[in-house]
Amino acid sequence: MQKTTPALELQGVGLQIGGARILEDVSFTVQPGEMIGVIGPNGAGKTTLFNLISGVLKATSGTIAMSGRTMDKLPIHARAAAGLGRTFQTSSLFPGLDVTENIRLAAQSKLGKSLSLLSFPRSGDKAGEIAEDCIRQVGLEAKAHARAADLSHGDKRKVEIAMLLASDPAVILLDEPMAGVGSGDVPGLVEIIRRMHRESGRTLMMVEHHMDVVLGLADRVAVMHNGSLLAIDEPDAIIANETVQSAYLGQGAA
Repeated sequence: MQKTTPALELQGVGLQIGGARILEDVSFTVQPGEMIGVIGPNGAGKTTLFNLISGVLKATSGTIAMSGRTMDKLPIHARAAAGLGRTFQTSSLFPGLDVTENIRLAAQSKLGKSLSLLSFPRSGDKAGEIAEDCIRQVGLEAKAHARAADLSHGDKRKVEIAMLLASDPAVILLDEPMAGVGSGDVPGLVEIIRRMHRESGRTLMMVEHHMDVVLGLADRVAVMHNGSLLAIDEPDAIIANETVQSAYLGQGAA
């Protein structure tokens, strides 16, 4: 049987700043189309891990590869061009632009066209068509022309996901997509993420504090603790793991 090249592979990845060890010896692989949930107490290294994968920070040890290509020396924009997409804990929208314009800019970038804030969607414009399709995928048709600044937290998250879809990444990193979102908006976001994973076959990693969300969506769950990977396994096995229970779940971390 032919061996499948991992969508994402980390080998011995670490980060040391001065004398402080921030992340140490993190190794795992993510298969194409797989979804990995990343959990752990505050300060465990979850967002740092995403920063290293996406190029916001440079690992001081180990290697990171995507689809067999080593990414260690590539800057953020080159990793994005190679098919890596990411959302952040805080909103990264253009608040003065409307929903369509924000998503259209992401589509323009993917198409290799100039990112003009004064170039609005036109009938038959490819970037505009992509934006309209992505808006439908996240259910924001009624707010397509609403300013991003006027949206609820939940709708802003939907726009960020639509922008990811418009850039058509192969690997997606979602950093706390439910952060600051009202409880009423959580089920809709969960369903959008589920469709983005299951229907498109994209590879996802998601940091999330809502344990029920992670367990309901992820194929496997990675547990970070004190800058190290404590365990990575299927959700039921993680719940039953006594080491995880004592180090994380037993603490009742949010």
